[in-house]
Amino acid sequence: MTTRSVARQLGLAVRSVQLMVDRGELVAWRTPGGHRRIERQSVQKWQTRGSDVRADFLPTHGAALESAKNGTVLLIEDSVHFQNLVKLLLNQEFPDVALHVAGDGIVGLAMAGQLQPDVLIIDILLPSIDGATLITTLRSHPQFKSSQLIVLTSLDTSQLGPYRFALSDLPVVHKPHMVTDLPPLLATLLKASKTP
Repeated sequence: MTTRSVARQLGLAVRSVQLMVDRGELVAWRTPGGHRRIERQSVQKWQTRGSDVRADFLPTHGAALESAKNGTVLLIEDSVHFQNLVKLLLNQEFPDVALHVAGDGIVGLAMAGQLQPDVLIIDILLPSIDGATLITTLRSHPQFKSSQLIVLTSLDTSQLGPYRFALSDLPVVHKPHMVTDLPPLLATLLKASKTP
């Protein structure tokens, strides 16, 4: 399968699928022209794993998240895999925090305006409006001054150069280290958001 056809099937951005291949989450090879070709069975296996995580998480914990009293987090991330991972992390570490998820930057911007979340976790590579533009927009509006921001990325430090204008003074969590790095950072920012 091509990266474009996999992106359509999974509801992700093409770049997200390319990164999944590069991280070894999908089995693929390259054509002589350098294009990725992804094994259909690998895609089906990833979809099954993702739906199992959603099935385990949503029915039992959805109501608890909605009625949370200890803060609101908005995750703006197009990868279902990483959406599920953040949901599981928050359920384990912050069961009383309400988590809302947007799959692209435009929806995320609208939800941020409605929710006024305590913490926004924003992927730097998003469809429709990239994370850097979204962050710049949010930081320019006074209504988001009290919201804490965390940047989530699969890019390594050397690849962040084009986004430096938006990342100044913001904590960056690299996806390969998300399980260890996100919870303590989120705990600090949630606490800071409650401090007058």
